[in-house]
Amino acid sequence: MYTPYTTEQFASLQKAQIDSLLTLAHTAFAGMERLAALNLDTARSLLEDGAGSARTLLSAPDLQTLVTLQGSLVQPTADKLAAWSRSAYEIGASTRDELGKTLDARISEASQTLDASLDALVKQAPAGTEAATGASVSALKSALGAASVAYATFSKTARQVGDQLDSQLAPTAKPAPKARKAA
Repeated sequence: MYTPYTTEQFASLQKAQIDSLLTLAHTAFAGMERLAALNLDTARSLLEDGAGSARTLLSAPDLQTLVTLQGSLVQPTADKLAAWSRSAYEIGASTRDELGKTLDARISEASQTLDASLDALVKQAPAGTEAATGASVSALKSALGAASVAYATFSKTARQVGDQLDSQLAPTAKPAPKARKAA
């Protein structure tokens, strides 16, 4: 009778699965925490700037000064929003990369473990069933190989999309052009 895993091996495999899931969850939560902190800091800063801008505008002695002040107050807000956008994108991209590395490593490890288990199954097949077992295992390995190629293609495509986004968003890393002052 074939027993691919002892109780200890099965428990170890389950522990590795839990550890992988926890790593993924911690990575995702760390990204969400960074994004939440960025959002709160940006909102706090914009609120303070908005109150300061309102005070400045209310202190304008005439319409010409008000228009001049208003034009000069737009640029700092636009710069902060552009900085927020860049930071949010960087947080998302780094989180995506970390999750991808963890998933790739885990899938590779699982594939190797499954391959070794299938080889052990063929070696421990009852006498006279080696050919049928070997054929079944070969078919399963072929299907797993095709799934692995499909995952690698998907992963490569996802990385290319991420790289394309990076290159398209790179121009936004420049500061916004200065607002023209009203005449």
